[in-house]
Amino acid sequence: MPPIGPRAVAGTAPTALLDRPGDWGPTPTPAGVFHLVPVQVDRDLPRIGRWMNEPAVAAFWELAGPRTVTERHLRRQLTGGHSVPCLGLLEGTPMSYWEIYRADLDPLARHYPARPHDTGVHLLIGGRDARGRGLGGLLLRAVADLVLDSRPACSRVVAEPDLRNTPSIAAFLRAGFRFCAEVDLPAKRAGLMVRDRHFREVL
Repeated sequence: MPPIGPRAVAGTAPTALLDRPGDWGPTPTPAGVFHLVPVQVDRDLPRIGRWMNEPAVAAFWELAGPRTVTERHLRRQLTGGHSVPCLGLLEGTPMSYWEIYRADLDPLARHYPARPHDTGVHLLIGGRDARGRGLGGLLLRAVADLVLDSRPACSRVVAEPDLRNTPSIAAFLRAGFRFCAEVDLPAKRAGLMVRDRHFREVL
């Protein structure tokens, strides 16, 4: 399996609509150095597919089953034009899956008052050993800061976790997101979470 890291993705071209998350570089966190690396399906499918079949993940992502289920999802992300799926590496170890997407270009924009360049995040912490340690809030804050530092046109980062997923909502709150509204989406009732550039220093 090819190595995971900046050199392994040097030839890839994450969508310019998101200012190339693969080029944002590593960032320090209280848990260690964190790095977003755009997904390569051939390299990363076994790992992500295994995570999607963990019960705590499957309950909300609904992508459990054979690897072909996860593969179809990843390829839709890669070809949809406004999302960059990434692995999150902590101290060089892959331990999370992220989708960084243009929320204003996503169907989500029909369900809330979207602003130009709103950037959305989806997150799952992979592996039982990585969950339950408070990493979600730390990493969400780090990624939101990366978005705001790397995308000057973006004034806020948004997310829409399932209302039933109380640990996820708590992690967003710890990361400085505000709970703005409940929204009815096609597959779930969600909490609209927003982290504003204007308030990033006080939340």
